[in-house]
Amino acid sequence: MTTVEPPINIAILGAGKGGTAMLESFLNLPHIRLLGIADTNPHALGFQLARLHNIPTVSHPLKLIQEDKLNLIIDVTGDPILPSYITEHKHSGAEVLGGTAAKVLSELIQHQTFIQTQLFQSEKLASMGTFASGIAHDINNPLYVILAMAEEIQEEDNLDRIRLHAASIHEAAQRIQAISRNITDYVRTSSHQELERIDLHARLDEALSISRFATKFREITVQKHYQNGLTVQAKPEEILQVFINLITNAIHAMEEKGSLTITTSHRNGTVQVAISDTGCGISPEHLQKIFNPFFSTKPKGQGTGLGLYNVKTIVKKYHGDLQVESELGKGTTFRLSFPAIPPVEGTVSGGQP
Repeated sequence: MTTVEPPINIAILGAGKGGTAMLESFLNLPHIRLLGIADTNPHALGFQLARLHNIPTVSHPLKLIQEDKLNLIIDVTGDPILPSYITEHKHSGAEVLGGTAAKVLSELIQHQTFIQTQLFQSEKLASMGTFASGIAHDINNPLYVILAMAEEIQEEDNLDRIRLHAASIHEAAQRIQAISRNITDYVRTSSHQELERIDLHARLDEALSISRFATKFREITVQKHYQNGLTVQAKPEEILQVFINLITNAIHAMEEKGSLTITTSHRNGTVQVAISDTGCGISPEHLQKIFNPFFSTKPKGQGTGLGLYNVKTIVKKYHGDLQVESELGKGTTFRLSFPAIPPVEGTVSGGQP
């Protein structure tokens, strides 16, 4: 008979950079239960992530460290007064990790977070190889317009026609600029730590725009069924990476011909996103492995095997859920859900179906 391992109940004191990295790492461990995080700064970085996961946040640690079920207190505040205070007031069964030991653990976890960020970044950069031909195609079209109009201007004396040609050149240059901005924003390494209120449909539309570079869209129809007013709290570039990965995979699965359907809805306090394709589907034996790191069904040299692993890691980080349904020869649907946050009063989000 298999015994169920009881959870380790932990409290983190300090919600700065170290405490936040620790919190983020512990959220991915199945036998860790976070009872709370404390910090005197009400705007501490770790508080945002804790609230997203319904983990109690407190300004004073007393009630937290006296919790009966507490097994471990991790003090990363660096406050020289706190260790004696913890010893005096903590629950008798709770162990304490502080001082140099807590600092070493914090450094290790921050390094782990850095490595995870690099994995995300390497997967994004690797996708540029896939996008290269599509980017070249989309840039060449407006370049041809610029070259043609520039040649016309050189031999044109009519001022009105020159102005029309100049307007065409300006429009084509703006198109190239938009393509460049999309790609630059996507491959840029995250430089901020704050979570933001994200318009879900703006990120989905941006992901669609970038994913078009992955392959030809000529015979792929896109259907969007958006429910207005859907927002989530996360880092925009990470949510964008989730959508680009899933949409690009769907495009590849359809081999340039089929139907891509994106549906969003609000249900029971969560935001739901479904991305469906009519592609080749995923075999049952592969379905259980697709989220494993470095697993790929693509031919050797055509995939990193990190895409869906990164997707699942990001979704879990934001207290989300990810499910997949697939049938060989008929297609695949990825279903995501995130905790919903109310839209800002007076704003409307959404796209055209």
